[in-house]
Amino acid sequence: MKKTIILISIALCCIACSGGTQESYDVTLETLLDEMVDRNAVTYYPTIEYKQAQVSSYDRRTTGPGEPGWWANDDGAGYERLDTVAGRYEKVMCDLEGPGAVTRIWMTTKEKFGTIRIYLDGAEKPQIEIPAYDMKRFPMDLPEALSLTHTHYDHAMEGVGGNTFFLPVPYAQSCRITFEEPDITVKIPRYYHIGYRKYAEGTAVKTFTLKEAKSLDGKIQEVGAALAGTSKVNGSPTSMETYLNPGQTLEIWLPEPDSTANEITLLDVKTDNVEALSLSAVFDGTETVNAPLAHFAGAGIGAPDVEGWWLSNNGGRVKCRFPMPYKSSASLSVRNTSDKVVHVVLAAVTDSYNWTDNSLYFHATHKCEEGIPVSPDYDSDQNLDWNDITICGRGVYVGDLLSLNNHAVDWYGEGDEKIFVDDDIFPSFMGTGTEDYFNCSWAPVVPFLTPYGGAPRADEESSHGYNAFLRTRVLDVIPFSSRFQFDLEMLSWHNGTVDYYATNYWYGDLNTTVVSER
Repeated sequence: MKKTIILISIALCCIACSGGTQESYDVTLETLLDEMVDRNAVTYYPTIEYKQAQVSSYDRRTTGPGEPGWWANDDGAGYERLDTVAGRYEKVMCDLEGPGAVTRIWMTTKEKFGTIRIYLDGAEKPQIEIPAYDMKRFPMDLPEALSLTHTHYDHAMEGVGGNTFFLPVPYAQSCRITFEEPDITVKIPRYYHIGYRKYAEGTAVKTFTLKEAKSLDGKIQEVGAALAGTSKVNGSPTSMETYLNPGQTLEIWLPEPDSTANEITLLDVKTDNVEALSLSAVFDGTETVNAPLAHFAGAGIGAPDVEGWWLSNNGGRVKCRFPMPYKSSASLSVRNTSDKVVHVVLAAVTDSYNWTDNSLYFHATHKCEEGIPVSPDYDSDQNLDWNDITICGRGVYVGDLLSLNNHAVDWYGEGDEKIFVDDDIFPSFMGTGTEDYFNCSWAPVVPFLTPYGGAPRADEESSHGYNAFLRTRVLDVIPFSSRFQFDLEMLSWHNGTVDYYATNYWYGDLNTTVVSER
């Protein structure tokens, strides 16, 4: 009997859900690489249980909500502790207990001299040594999709440099990452995020080695190429074409499953006016998607071009590759919200899907708030944490778009992300700046695109005016069992206001709800 699933086929051996490359391991470098290009992996609450979290260089005066220093902003000086190892000082950037896997390393600095060392499973000597504060100097030739270079990157050791590293680093027992300064008495800003999974006790993880990574170079190159490109979509198409008058809606119903479930592998909208349409999706009787089409596409105000692993938009065609499973019924609709006639082709491709107790529905929501105050007074107790979204229920968070109009004279995004997962008292993710969260560094931001999002729009060098940031996730998705709260500090270089338009993407049960908070 046919089963239905949202899956984009990749010419790689996908074994991430099969329990590992060897019988004795649940998680290996190879299974994590496979998971990166298995689009359907995000549709399931993890069967191999883990908590996603982050350590960073945030200002250590920040200790808790309502406490002094909650908005402290010396975010390039924080680290866990200072160790002495073999007669040298090493700043401990993270000291993680396993089993686990590092899934994202973001970093930047104003000069790169020094040495990064990565110690796994309590080893006295580092398994990985990098002769700079710079993951681009990792001792392997990695594709750009797994080792991004930021727009302000200077290859010179004495120049500004930022990059984001996505090659997974699994470990069975522990992971300690340190940095040795050339001169410990000289203060140089060292900004970093280290995102990681902490697996449940008893999970069998095969610890990363450079030897194994080099033996998997072919797969690593294939994964990088897949993330950076497009892939063939399998399944059965359903489409309708029409001209919509102002206020009219075009709706298509997708095929009923002939067994357990169906899945949309590709949502495709062609139109002569992306900004004129809003998108809705109803799965099994519940609306889970409702957003302006330009924002849903990861583009935002003005609908600039987007091209990534999950979303693309070129001003006249929107493609969404987030899988959207359903059990019994599904409908998609677009409404003309403009005062002009709009030409629309609405299409979807469905394929078979293996529905389990861990299967989740795709959600996308949109909110806007105008006139939000931003402040350069980082020590004030009157500052604001703006709530991007709060979700109650079970789910997996997969990304967000922040489209905005900045009325201040210059940079508005000095504030950090604060993400609370489930029963967190202190956030699992404490960031170092808005642009850092979106995988770039050093404001003002210039437009850029990567497989994981980017900055589709930045109108002025000062950052005044319209801007947009997009981040979509692969291995760094965030599972939550009961609650997810994403706040942004409203800190800036000068006083002013901003208008924020936030679109969020996640998977959740049908009874998952969004809570309205300020």
